[in-house]
Amino acid sequence: MASVSPWWKLLSFGQMPASRGKFITFEGLDGCGKSTQLEKLAAVLRADGHDVVTTREPGGTGIGEQVRAVLLNSRTLGLAPLAELALMFASRAQLLEEIVHPALAAGKFVLCDRYTDSSEAYQGAGRQLGSDTVLAIHRVICRDFWPDLTVLMDSDAAASVERARRRNIQAKRARSAADENRFEQENRGFFERVHQQYLTIAKREAKRVYMVDARRPITTVHREIVAAVRERLALKAGK
Repeated sequence: MASVSPWWKLLSFGQMPASRGKFITFEGLDGCGKSTQLEKLAAVLRADGHDVVTTREPGGTGIGEQVRAVLLNSRTLGLAPLAELALMFASRAQLLEEIVHPALAAGKFVLCDRYTDSSEAYQGAGRQLGSDTVLAIHRVICRDFWPDLTVLMDSDAAASVERARRRNIQAKRARSAADENRFEQENRGFFERVHQQYLTIAKREAKRVYMVDARRPITTVHREIVAAVRERLALKAGK
């Protein structure tokens, strides 16, 4: 029986299937509308005839969701920045192995809420660990694998964080979600550093990152994202 090479060896030797799917990530500050726009794009792509998988970071797998519970819980305030970064990449490695690469090899579209750009923005800039540290770990853990397209939802730091805090408070009162408030407790300086790093990434990675103004109405933002995805990935409506 012929053995199947791990996905990272296929990447190294250029053996990924010609019919490989597309990997699209959504980035931005908490509360900017990433999740809403991701699901709206997924619906359009499915209507166009594509097989679409949606997922999130940290999390997306059984193991990843357990890691997420540690990373985002407000009671985990003593987590060291490097430990936080390591856990983010642990969840990411599991997601790539279990979800992303198998789906791409099957020709599916994978839409993911956050990826390594989040680590560079939140841990690299927010925690001040530096971009070089994050990108070095990415090269080892993720085999330097990047999305085909990243949609960066640009928004005002103060407004986005306030929306995220209100959302989490409402969920906690309704007892409809886990406690995921740890990052929302950071100060404004932290989120300003995160925001500025996202802008730096967008400028540096202009071919991969498409930045959209998320301050506008949801429908306006959605139409722009759909148009950008179709143009950048050479997709046609209705497949």
